[in-house]
Amino acid sequence: MPVALIRKLSVAALAILPVLALLALCRQFGPLPDLATYFPAAPADQAASLAALPGRAADAPLLQQSILPPGDAQARNAAVPFYAGPVLPADPFRFAGSETDRTRAADCLALAAMAEAGPSDEGQRAVIQVVLNRVRHPAFAKTVCGVVFEGSERATGCQFSFTCDGSLARRYSEQAWEHARLRAAEALGGRVFALVGNATHYHTDWVFPYWSPSLVKLARVETHLFFRWPGYWGTNAAMRTPYRGGEPDVSQPLPGEAPAPLATPGAQPTVAPGAPAITGGTLTMRDPTGKGNFVTLDPGSGPAEAMALARKLCGAATTCRVLAWADRAEIPATFPLPRAARAALLFSYTRDPAGSEIALYDCTRINGVARDQCIPKAR
Repeated sequence: MPVALIRKLSVAALAILPVLALLALCRQFGPLPDLATYFPAAPADQAASLAALPGRAADAPLLQQSILPPGDAQARNAAVPFYAGPVLPADPFRFAGSETDRTRAADCLALAAMAEAGPSDEGQRAVIQVVLNRVRHPAFAKTVCGVVFEGSERATGCQFSFTCDGSLARRYSEQAWEHARLRAAEALGGRVFALVGNATHYHTDWVFPYWSPSLVKLARVETHLFFRWPGYWGTNAAMRTPYRGGEPDVSQPLPGEAPAPLATPGAQPTVAPGAPAITGGTLTMRDPTGKGNFVTLDPGSGPAEAMALARKLCGAATTCRVLAWADRAEIPATFPLPRAARAALLFSYTRDPAGSEIALYDCTRINGVARDQCIPKAR
């Protein structure tokens, strides 16, 4: 037999081997799923498809605490099954910025990791992976610090609640910073935390955000549950936005977030028409949508009075925020909150589109509050 013919037959045999192997697997385990299940095609109208996604960046925050009874929230979470297919790891992050960008990105990642996951190694790596997944996704900001602080300028709230609820006043030890920055540097250098795959969302198992059952539940890391969007927007193919640097200096306002001036003492409140009458405090700012409200609480007001005031202001609205201070001089004229105003918060209330509520208090000045509802000031 000619050598050329032998070579052709050998090549043909090698080419058919994968097909025979696939047939054998199908015979033993049943038909394989459609590859489109894991690699769906991009939607024709990507802008409209992005706008329709639940739990977008413009929506309410990733609620970390809630007044929903923990047992109720945990039961609802348990009823949502984990994804039965393979959880594909995210692609390694490709950093392409200056050394200043790298330092700022690492600091923002480290801050988010510590604030959201405490000292846990796995917990911090999972949070860092979610942030980097978002950076590469067209639905979110295009820098690391932009993702971490996304929404801090809006009345409807931050994506990461620690950037809005006063938690930025926490102080961390040098050792905690060192460990968190090391994890951040490894992720920026391409290390992948594969367990959470392409997750772009997470929450603790004692809350149940409105978007939770609409997303694909991928994994649990300690008390946090991790999710991605269904279809194309939850795949590696959707996360192709290249990182180009340009990290903002978060010690200064982010782009488009000029610091809000403090309210002028003695000035009339900036209150949109239709604000309900309240007791227990004074309304100093209400935006035209009614979703953002600044108040001063009356001396002696406790948790019950603060909650009643917030619910009265929000009425039947879904997404809504009420932020309260003790002194009118501490209150800004509008969003975003300057650092001093965040640090002086007395009470913070947020309601998401499904009606879930988060209420946090300065427990050094308001008594009778459960520990897990205190605005964390230091760690």
